[in-house]
Amino acid sequence: MDHVLGIDIGTGSTKAVAVDLQGKPFAECQEMYPFSSPKPGYHEQDSEQIWTAFKKTVKAIIHKTGQPLAVGLSSAMHSLIAVNEHGVALAPMMTWADSRAYAIAKNLRATTQGMAVYKATGTPLHAMSPLCKLIWLKENDPELFKKTHKFISIKEYIWYRIFDEFKVDHSIASGTGLFNITSLQWHADSLKLAGITADQLSQPVSTHYTQKYPADQADLLHPGTPVTISASDGCLANLGSMADKPGIAAITIGTSGAVRVGSNRPLPNETAMTFSYILDEKTFICGGPINNGGIAMQWWLKNFIGADLTEAEYEKAFKQIAAIPAGSEGLVFLPYLTGERAPIWDSESCGTFFGVKLLHGRNHFSRAVLEGICFALKDVLEAVQQNSEPIRQINISGGFVKSDVWVQTLADITGKTLAIVQPEDASAMGAALMAMKVNGLIKDYPDAAADQLIFKPNPSNNEIYARNFNVYKHLYADLKSAMHRFSGIDD
Repeated sequence: MDHVLGIDIGTGSTKAVAVDLQGKPFAECQEMYPFSSPKPGYHEQDSEQIWTAFKKTVKAIIHKTGQPLAVGLSSAMHSLIAVNEHGVALAPMMTWADSRAYAIAKNLRATTQGMAVYKATGTPLHAMSPLCKLIWLKENDPELFKKTHKFISIKEYIWYRIFDEFKVDHSIASGTGLFNITSLQWHADSLKLAGITADQLSQPVSTHYTQKYPADQADLLHPGTPVTISASDGCLANLGSMADKPGIAAITIGTSGAVRVGSNRPLPNETAMTFSYILDEKTFICGGPINNGGIAMQWWLKNFIGADLTEAEYEKAFKQIAAIPAGSEGLVFLPYLTGERAPIWDSESCGTFFGVKLLHGRNHFSRAVLEGICFALKDVLEAVQQNSEPIRQINISGGFVKSDVWVQTLADITGKTLAIVQPEDASAMGAALMAMKVNGLIKDYPDAAADQLIFKPNPSNNEIYARNFNVYKHLYADLKSAMHRFSGIDD
């Protein structure tokens, strides 16, 4: 069968999805890899291990499906690898979750220079951004900083291993805090802050940039197979979810979560610091990420329910949650277990249950955790909607779509119609679709299927959630100082 591969190089695994020329996925393979945290705030991975996983994944999917007509690449954003002139990593990769540059980001957010960089680059001032990571390296590991030939991302590392050239797509570049999203060039003020020159970064190229697979690596793909560099996982998730047009948002909940909308222009919000990343020359994907998606539910079930986190245990837990009324009878949960990104950008925030009374049992707490995750996404959605076109529908993806009660709760809390367009592999799907279009295999991106599963908000539940969300919004503001004092930080 004629098909294209979409390959997503994620934080926890690399996944390949085979997609036919009608845009239907029919096979997938996945290879997992670990991370390490040698010190508080460190979140690192072995670049070579990810390259090995990439090759294993490609070989496995080709064994299932045969050689593809083309390949598109997706990857996680905000990673940073110091490499020498031969592309060899000089230190472990810093992932998006690495928070050692927290203080640097906080100080930048308090300056007019920092806010000017945010508006020019579309990247929030947060420890996740390579800009802040570079400043941290310059100040804390000057020896590594000085001997580094280039600072690159994991996709650039994979691209170099295949094609022997340092290239970065505009999408990945737009998540660095170093790239001007209007001029499509490295941003001079950011480079000055980081203490580097443009020569120490890869050459920016369009997300449509395509190379023929080289003959000297024929152990993976046939020589001459077109490989399109494509975009970042978040931007491609919108494309794979058919949410790249204004008026339709995408929400993904995996370990973390995100709200994203397509726009023909950046949509900055200085207060919430929403992002504006590039999908292609005509489309920005704007929104905000949250830290605590599925990880919060996993934490609760594992530590307080004693569940083994099997599919059967999840089904049991969600059945119990469904028996509790909307609003958890006044119990509200702030899900900031790992700090939070948008819209508060506070790494020292923490989880909180509020409104606990004698009537509340274990299942109330379970439902409150689920509702708290959805409140966090609504908080970001409201920030995005301040500058975007009115949002009439949200296309959803991620592991949470397997739970009807979770999806319905999100619909009730946001007050929006939700559609399951692409259940779990939206980023890889987006990469495959972009490769198809760039290489002339399709003329236009496909529309969402007519038989997509739709969830509409329940008006009475939405009314209850509006009251609880008002409490949720005030809780962080009221508790922020206490959270920081508890963490040893002076406001």
